[in-house]
Amino acid sequence: MARGMADERATAPAAADGLAAADGREAGGRAAAPRPAAPDDRAPAGGEVREQSSEELGAWRNHFLTLLDRIPLPIAVCTIEGEVHVANPAMAAEWGTTPGRLRGRGLRELFTPRSEVQLDRLVEALRAGRTSRYPLEVTWRDRHGAAREGEFTIDPIMTVPEPAAVLLAMLYVRDERPEPPAPARGAVSEVQARILALAASGATTAAVGKALGLTVDGVNYHLTRLSQRWRVQGRTALVAKAYALGVLAPGHWPPVPADGTGSPGPSRDRLS
Repeated sequence: MARGMADERATAPAAADGLAAADGREAGGRAAAPRPAAPDDRAPAGGEVREQSSEELGAWRNHFLTLLDRIPLPIAVCTIEGEVHVANPAMAAEWGTTPGRLRGRGLRELFTPRSEVQLDRLVEALRAGRTSRYPLEVTWRDRHGAAREGEFTIDPIMTVPEPAAVLLAMLYVRDERPEPPAPARGAVSEVQARILALAASGATTAAVGKALGLTVDGVNYHLTRLSQRWRVQGRTALVAKAYALGVLAPGHWPPVPADGTGSPGPSRDRLS
């Protein structure tokens, strides 16, 4: 009985509204505003509204994909099972392919987890519906067969309108490729060595430039770079540093580079 009374109370306002509309009044006794004419006296189906919403969603999706393409960090959007739905060019570059060719492939197929414990923890969390971020260390081989390693940050995201999560997988690559050997502490180019030798002889900047076919700005550029690299100030300190690092050969006048390249003057006398 109580349920019937509740239903009756719930339907009462609607019935009152209907009666008021039929009498040309709104509920509460106010005069009803004239209704716009419709072909069959029914409200529009709303097809235009749905179409507009679809266009807006499409525009936002395009914005998202554009931003994703510009991010240098390898990123993939995956289903809850780990199947790649969208990948950006940085992710595809790890495999020497295009983003479209990664679509439909599984993360487990592409990457090998370092720790099964981490993977089990991630799977358990996803099944429980938790949406925290989870790290996952992985290894893989690039297109050249070189071993690579990195760490995924897996971020489950709830989608709208369906309550099904997708995975945002961001890969932080640990570059293990050997770096080129660092140049010797005092290593300089041939031009820089000749500039230093001429500077040590007392030549002005203009004279150095004329002897080497450089502009004054070009000479100053090399001197500034060397001063910054060696952390010294002033031409005197720069020349002293060049001798200390073995860039200029000791015991020669006019000064010459240690390897004998370049000649600041017509004659080179060795001091004994």
